[in-house]
Parts: sequence; C-alpha cells; structure tokens
Amino acid sequence: MTHLWVRSEQRPNEDRVGITPAGARALLNKGFAITVEESTNRIIGIAEYKKAGCNIALENSWKDAPKDAIIFGLKELPEINTPLQHRHIMFGHAFKGQHNGQALLQRFKKGNGSLYDLEYLVDETGRRVAAFGYWAGYVGAAVSMKCWIEQQKGGICGFLSSYANQSTLVKELKADVRHAKAKLPNTIVIGALGRVGSGALDLYKALGVKVTEWDIEETQQGGPFPEILDHEILINSIVARPGTPVFVSPEFANGPRKLSVIGDIACDPDSDYNPIPLYNSATNWIEPAVRVVDKPPLDIVAIDNLPSLLPLESSKDFADQLLPYLMEIDNLGKNVWGRARATFEKHIKGEEI
Repeated sequence: MTHLWVRSEQRPNEDRVGITPAGARALLNKGFAITVEESTNRIIGIAEYKKAGCNIALENSWKDAPKDAIIFGLKELPEINTPLQHRHIMFGHAFKGQHNGQALLQRFKKGNGSLYDLEYLVDETGRRVAAFGYWAGYVGAAVSMKCWIEQQKGGICGFLSSYANQSTLVKELKADVRHAKAKLPNTIVIGALGRVGSGALDLYKALGVKVTEWDIEETQQGGPFPEILDHEILINSIVARPGTPVFVSPEFANGPRKLSVIGDIACDPDSDYNPIPLYNSATNWIEPAVRVVDKPPLDIVAIDNLPSLLPLESSKDFADQLLPYLMEIDNLGKNVWGRARATFEKHIKGEEI
C-alpha cells in the first residue's frame, strides 16, 4: 500500500498545500494510505481532511513517519543538518547550484533518501506537469501595482499579508488606485505568452491597466531595450538562462525613464543570466520592494513565493494539475516520477560530501 504523508509547511507566510481533501479522497478510494499533518497556517482546515478519511498526525512529525512513507510538501524543509531517509516530494531548489540546495543534497545522500522535485516533474517534452506560474504572475502583477501606488504617495511598498480570495485582492487594489488619484500606469509584460505572463495580464485586465505584451519575438534581437523605459511598470516572467538578454541595464536605470517599478516574477537575482542586473537578493513579505535608484524612484519586487498571497486559489489550481500524477505514484520508477528520480540521481552522484 502506498502511503502519502502530507507535511505541514514550516516556512513563514506559506499557507498553500499540494493536495485538497477531494484529491485525498480520490487517492484513498484507489487504495492509498493518506496521512495529513495538523497545521497552524494551512489554508484548508484539518477537519476537511479528517472528513475525507485521512489519518491525522501532529504538525512537523514527518521525521517519525514510517520509512516507506512518501513525504509530500511544497516549500523547503527547515535548514538543519539531519540526514533525510524518506522519499520527499517538494520544490527542493537544489539542482541549479544554489548554496542551500547543496546542503539539502548532502542530507539526502547521508540519509539515503531521495527527492522528487516538483519543478522537474515533466512530461516527455520536458514541460512541467504542475506549476504555480499563473498565480505567481497574477500576484506579482498585483504587488507591483501596490508598489506603484505607494510611490504615488511618496512611499515604498510595505508589509504584505495573504488574501482570502482573488476578488478581495482586486477590490482592494481598485480602492487604492482611486485613493491615489493617479492615472493608471502603462505596463509592459515580458513573457506574455506563458503561464506567468497570462496571470499578470489577467490581473491588469481586471484593473483596466494598459499593457504592452512582449515575448520571444520582441526580445530575440538582444537588449537592453529602451522601449521598456517608456512604461511605468515592467513585469518579467522570463526565467534566466544562457542567451537571455538584459532587459534593463544599470545605465538605463540611472538615465531618463518613466519606469519606476520592476516586478521580477522570475526572481533570479543570483543567476549569471539575470536579465535585470540591478539587485542581488530576493525581497520578502516584510519588505516587498527594494529601491535601487532614489531619484526618480525605481523599486524592484522579487518575492519567491508569490502565489501564497492567494493560497486558496493557487492551492486548488496546483492540486488539480498534480492529482493525475499522484494517482500514478505507486510506481515511482516510471513516467514523470521516473524522470524526476533520474534528475535527482544525476545531481546526487555529482555531489561531494
């Protein structure tokens, strides 16, 4: 019997979950055993999982789970050095040379455990089968708008908290725009044809914001791009990789421009291929924006768990995408799970303890 153990999230401001009670019920009906940890912050209450028939465990008790249990979470584990002996499903952020990722791989190697990284859960074409991209784009566009509104009042975007639902967020933004008594900003979205870009476009459509849509065709000749400077807000949803052009250079940032907010949803500040080489670390919910130029102001928003500002919608969407593949998890050596395991094995073999 396959045993899936849904752990609580330990990262601050992380309310999402990767499986809904309905999804858990479907797995139970297929013969799975499902254990769900209690959580002080999960957007879906533990009573709903209990009602679905799941076993309930204490928060953060996965370390004592049966060795054959598959531990399922979203974000990273607490940064301690204990070996990891279980099979884990999560976003590990361990395969791109990240410092914390190297430590995580060492823990797996010491404990003889394994990582099935959700970012590398891909089909035969290499496309991810489940992603939070749409909601990252939607929320990233919203936070960038909040940042621009604060600039109109002479300030900088402050502390963020999650929203009960999408309509509450949009309603608040519309009210803030009215209070600011400013003309809506011209905005440019780079990567408009992708999941992230489509989320950003939908948010701005709801607000009535004019958007210039760019994708590969508009950026393939190489940057920087002076046209970007004619917009008040730039949304970047292009993941940094070799060949990605610079969108806004330091010289552009310090020259004449209308641009005052950059929403770097891709959030690759430590990448050699960062298309926005104006900052070197991600921002967070307490300090959502970093000011890289004072006069006129230029603020960058670069938060790496944006979808958790809308935890209910983003959780349901992701869980619906992932569920068909969880139904196949009883054979981790095949299909998308086999490819994820092969990626882990390649990196773990090259890791030196």
